[in-house]
Amino acid sequence: MSAPKKLYIKTYGCQMNVYDSERMAETLGGQGYVETKSPDDADMILLNTCHIREKAAEKVYSELGRFKGLKAEKPDLKIGVAGCVAQAEGEEIMRRQPLVDLVVGPQSYHRLPEMEAKAGQGEKVLDTDMPEEDKFEKLKSRPKAKRGPTAFLTVQEGCDKFCAFCVVPYTRGAEVSRPVDRILTEARDLVERGVREITLLGQNVNAYHGAGSNGADWTLAQLIWELDKVDGLERIRFTTSHPNDMQDDLIEAHGTCKKLMPYLHLPVQAGSDKILKRMNRSHTAESYIRLIERIRAARPDILLSGDFIVGFPEETEEDFQATLDLIKEVKYGTAYSFKYSTRPGTPAAERPQVDPAEADDRLQRLQSLLNTQQREIQDSMVGREVGVLFEKAGRFPGQMVGKSDYLHAVHVADCGREVGDLARVRIVSSGANSLAGELIE
Repeated sequence: MSAPKKLYIKTYGCQMNVYDSERMAETLGGQGYVETKSPDDADMILLNTCHIREKAAEKVYSELGRFKGLKAEKPDLKIGVAGCVAQAEGEEIMRRQPLVDLVVGPQSYHRLPEMEAKAGQGEKVLDTDMPEEDKFEKLKSRPKAKRGPTAFLTVQEGCDKFCAFCVVPYTRGAEVSRPVDRILTEARDLVERGVREITLLGQNVNAYHGAGSNGADWTLAQLIWELDKVDGLERIRFTTSHPNDMQDDLIEAHGTCKKLMPYLHLPVQAGSDKILKRMNRSHTAESYIRLIERIRAARPDILLSGDFIVGFPEETEEDFQATLDLIKEVKYGTAYSFKYSTRPGTPAAERPQVDPAEADDRLQRLQSLLNTQQREIQDSMVGREVGVLFEKAGRFPGQMVGKSDYLHAVHVADCGREVGDLARVRIVSSGANSLAGELIE
């Protein structure tokens, strides 16, 4: 019996790329591959790329350059580039880095076995199509293997919003939602394999409109309520959402569905109506704040997370102050913030840019405010009782680490619990990046 081939996947960017990497590993498992943690051991290397960060493509080319020596030592080594940079760059990747054997876009992962076979015969293979067939149904799973207690599950891909700074509509395509029955089948499979918490993924997840059992399109709230019926599934989360698609039934679900965790990532991007309009966000600061009020009325203890871009083209100090004002009013438990960087082909790339030094200064001031809020909210958890799903052993004997209902990292000493256990914990102290708790008997 021949030894299994080894696959090394490096994943960049969002949770959806993590999910995609898992599925690519599964489908290539049907071709005899097992994963390895080192590219040096690999028979095939896949870079699953992200186009969101600054100079994303250049970083991929740099990473590929590190494999030149390895390719020279192992001529049969196959190297592939997947993900959003693959979709955006296409043939240019092979032109600039001839060592690359295959390039595959996010909607064509189900064709990887065929592409791998052609690459094994010495062909250069490119597939950045956006086919109509459901890639998720085509992806082949390996025999069921035990999973950790948490998992991602993609329910929606693509975006129709066309924000002026974003490449997602061009790299992931138009919004597509998976049918309800296929999501439920995958969710039940995950639970059978040990998963107790599922995070539903989508570039614009609350715009979900998958075909339901009655033939009509379902909302995300309807899907969540159906998942609520799955025995053994204890927690449900979802990300990332757009303010314009936060429907009434989804707001209500936050107050009534016990399995839906009190955590919501709802990016606003800026607090200036002028900048929001230039971003093509289609909401105002006022409408966002009123939306937050409705969500908190449904679930008063919800922890809010957001995204912010500073230094967007034409942003003035007054515009930036409006963003700070919004942050002060909303109060975020966690947030992601970035200095604007151009993406070729997007409308904002052609506009007058903010001075980089000024953008740096604004980012530092914004992050200082966000960090203060995050620390205050984390410290306010001391004395409270929360649910904790234990995910791994801690650094010390007998210690376990998990996530609270609010997604805070929590460690418990002398725990006596196992990975996958869900327990009530009283928070006793707050550290730099985590909380310490004790089990409630």
